[in-house]
Amino acid sequence: MKNDHSNITAYGPHPSNAWQQQDGVISLVRAAVQPNLLTLTSDQGALELDLAHSAMIVVDMQNDFCHPEGWFAQKGISTRITRRPVPRLRQLLPSWRHAGGRVIWLNWGIRADRMNLPPIVHFMGKRSAAGIGYGDHSPIDHGPAVVQGQWGAQNIAELPAEPEDIRVFKHRLSGFWDNELDAVLRGQGITTLLFAGINTDRCVFSTLQDAAFLGYDCILLRDACATPSPAYVSRAIHFLVAQCHGFVATAAALNTAIASHHQES
Repeated sequence: MKNDHSNITAYGPHPSNAWQQQDGVISLVRAAVQPNLLTLTSDQGALELDLAHSAMIVVDMQNDFCHPEGWFAQKGISTRITRRPVPRLRQLLPSWRHAGGRVIWLNWGIRADRMNLPPIVHFMGKRSAAGIGYGDHSPIDHGPAVVQGQWGAQNIAELPAEPEDIRVFKHRLSGFWDNELDAVLRGQGITTLLFAGINTDRCVFSTLQDAAFLGYDCILLRDACATPSPAYVSRAIHFLVAQCHGFVATAAALNTAIASHHQES
């Protein structure tokens, strides 16, 4: 008997999380997802991942933090440091996508009116009456700092988003507060998160820690992260992640695992 799929209507955020309606029947049965397994070497031993349920969270690789005319650079923060993840990610992301992993770009992208920023967030970005804070214009003016839709909230040119990637804007150090990240991940059936970007001890760690609290499997790719803080701060973050929140691995090890995965496929 020939199956006619032309009159099927799907409802849901992802094929693995959708209802289907056909001939007056609404099916609540989600489609089964074929496992796509990969074995990654971490600092704590071998990990087996299901790429069908995994995403890489790339944090804050955007103009205002990584471009030499961005907000950070005009504050005197070295973009040589904030750009350290760029070569690793340029090498890793294409192979990660090709293997079946998803990419989430998690950038600062506040409201232009700053109405949802509490005083502590507003103060930490500005520090003084003369400071250039969230939503303010820097002397080299590319628009208000880290405002969604503006130049500063866009990915740097070296790391463009692909059409299949997912973009989520955040308004706190953690990407899980005051936005839709958790709902997007759960809607896509994602349970394992790999973290890269900047800054290791701020937005990356805050987001990873909250992800662990929410029950996600967390892996920090330490060589695909960077921070201008002293080196001992990153060592402490690596210790805390391994001790309390998940696993620490490297982008280099992940690339090796993906290469083996392609050979076996």
